[in-house]
Amino acid sequence: MKYLIILGDGMADEPIPALGNKTPLQAADTPTMDMLAAKGRCGLLYTVPEGYHPGSEIAHLSLLGYDVEKVYEGRGSLEAASMGVPILKNEMAMRVNLICIEDGKIKNHSAGHITTEEANELIQFLNKELGNDDIQFYTGVSYRHLLKIKGGNKNLSCTPPHDVPGAEWKSVLVKPTTPDAKETADLLNDLIIKSQAILESHPINVKRKAEGKDMANSIWPWSPGYRPHMQTLLETYDFRNGAVISAVDLIKGIGTYAGLKVVEVEGATGLYDTNYEGKAQAAIEALKDNDFVFLHIEASDEAGHAGDPELKKLTVQYLEDRAVKPIWEEVSKWTGDDQVTIAILPDHPTFCRTKTHSSDPVPFLIYRPGSKPDKVQKYDEESVKEGAYGELYGNEFMNALTHTSSFTVGYRKMKSALKKKWGS
Repeated sequence: MKYLIILGDGMADEPIPALGNKTPLQAADTPTMDMLAAKGRCGLLYTVPEGYHPGSEIAHLSLLGYDVEKVYEGRGSLEAASMGVPILKNEMAMRVNLICIEDGKIKNHSAGHITTEEANELIQFLNKELGNDDIQFYTGVSYRHLLKIKGGNKNLSCTPPHDVPGAEWKSVLVKPTTPDAKETADLLNDLIIKSQAILESHPINVKRKAEGKDMANSIWPWSPGYRPHMQTLLETYDFRNGAVISAVDLIKGIGTYAGLKVVEVEGATGLYDTNYEGKAQAAIEALKDNDFVFLHIEASDEAGHAGDPELKKLTVQYLEDRAVKPIWEEVSKWTGDDQVTIAILPDHPTFCRTKTHSSDPVPFLIYRPGSKPDKVQKYDEESVKEGAYGELYGNEFMNALTHTSSFTVGYRKMKSALKKKWGS
């Protein structure tokens, strides 16, 4: 048996008046996903333990079976693995966004989805002006980049910029959570202020402003940590091999630490214009040679952050028509040991109303060839509540994906303890 997870990042939502009080998942026409739900089993999954911010890094580690309390070391160190940037013992890594500030407020977390080419020029400029032997910036993709600090202290309270659109930037600066982290917090805030002074007049931003585009006129560092220590998924679930397909450094970094081969797809952007067909074909090809494939598509999350219900509905439709359907049309023909168990889910909801993530549970389906289906007929946030899996927590999802129905007794015995841990 082979295993495929298709993850629509941030795909879950709440009913939206503009969509007839439906969620984007309910409003889109998704016959293939509905068919897989009808042939499979469904439920709700809690991916964010109590006390943790509902970021993609937490949700992905959790749904892939990791104990977040033991392995989480910040988003930056995970993205560094994808970028091939080593994190040494005395170094701290952070995600650093290029953001747009307007009238003293955070307009958006993405500098208007700046291109990677433009961003690379700005990152190199920041290195020249603000970098030194202890402080280095590394170019990622679009607005997503990396900051590495020697001797940095990770005991910091950092606000992800996508959580606070419209906030006054000075009100959400970095704060130390322990006295010994004050020096690092002061350093980071100083870098933010200095970046604003030099980025505003950079030719890239002058041109963007003239073209009516949002400027990348500030950096925003967040999610600090050191190098994580993670057991691979191959060791945990006895896969012989595995692959990850994503446009996002965070997901590729998690995949790298998880022991998965990173498959690059030309035209993968992380936005609604990503190469869905290329990703779908890459997943099919990867399944031919691997036991486990993780296909990640970011577009719905970005549409949620933009607060655009129609765009989010479109991204769900694209996921259905241009990824799920062609994958199913191919792998449904496979027989014997090549048959594929397919799971579809988001990592977390991203509400269009708030333009940010939520720790609410996400809907999932698991189709396993030959298994007895439950009574769910449609894949969406409400329908799956009648599913056979009920509510799962963290690593229960991977246990459900990779094991037969005999797993049920074991996880039901753990339910009360898990509910306490997960705050539900």
